[in-house]
Amino acid sequence: MMGTGALALLWAASLLISSGNCDICPAMKKDVIIFLTGTPEEYVAQVEKYQNNSLILANSRKLKDCIDQKLTEEDKEHAVTVLNKIFSSPLC
Repeated sequence: MMGTGALALLWAASLLISSGNCDICPAMKKDVIIFLTGTPEEYVAQVEKYQNNSLILANSRKLKDCIDQKLTEEDKEHAVTVLNKIFSSPLC
């Protein structure tokens, strides 16, 4: 199941890259890195920069808590490594 989540994350990143919109890559990278490696408070603060709806912020915290419970630190490190390769692509 953990592999499925990582695969979905990589698929989403590849869609962003394939669009050729280079402006989204740095912001997307920061958001994803905080999602994978930050604390729930850091992630919610990052989401709050884009959306201040209390329901969305509560769901963001739940999602981050779920990821922290389901993925090991090693899983997160692997995901970050792959994402760094994607984001360092000349297309990004």
